[in-house]
Amino acid sequence: MAQTSLQSPVHVSTLWPELPPSPLTGIRVVRLDETWERPLQRFYEANPQYFLEALGQPPASDEAIQEIRDLPPEDFSYTALFLLGFVQEDGELMAMASVVSDLLASGVWHIGLFIVATERHGTGVASQLHGCIQAWAERHGARWMRLGVVQGRLRAERFWERHGYVTTKLREGVLMGQRTNTLRVMVKPLSGNTVQDYLGHVPRDRPPGWLPSA
Repeated sequence: MAQTSLQSPVHVSTLWPELPPSPLTGIRVVRLDETWERPLQRFYEANPQYFLEALGQPPASDEAIQEIRDLPPEDFSYTALFLLGFVQEDGELMAMASVVSDLLASGVWHIGLFIVATERHGTGVASQLHGCIQAWAERHGARWMRLGVVQGRLRAERFWERHGYVTTKLREGVLMGQRTNTLRVMVKPLSGNTVQDYLGHVPRDRPPGWLPSA
């Protein structure tokens, strides 16, 4: 997709808005850049569940630097990529999130990866962190949140469903590490917007047989 009305995409730049405020006492939010490579790698290796379930393999030895340098596909329009880290008082990460603004269309904020330390699963922390990311995105123009979840990762699927995301399309045959997965493309409308409006702006995510509203 051509970079039309959107700004030139950047990975880290002055386009960064202020970081989202942490919803948790004792946790600060940072922008993950190459100075955070080692803490991010340690976090991945200490919390390999996503990699084992979605990729069929543990995190690679250079997983962190790959994530820090990663960009969306060249034919995807977007304005900026935000790699957020949630840091404990001991300086170690307890969660991370990759968020892309205006992916495919203006107002679409995409969560590319969201990992919370396994020991904090079931505590409500993931919901609090997602809530602060969503509120931050909405303050900066998000009209829809978007993500892809691997079909069959039931805990993740239920989490996103509970938080208001609905499936718009299935993408089959997606190669991820050692696995070939089916991805559920999921969208959450914000601020009075609708899924139907979203599909009108993002043809890529339209389900078979979709028709615009009369």
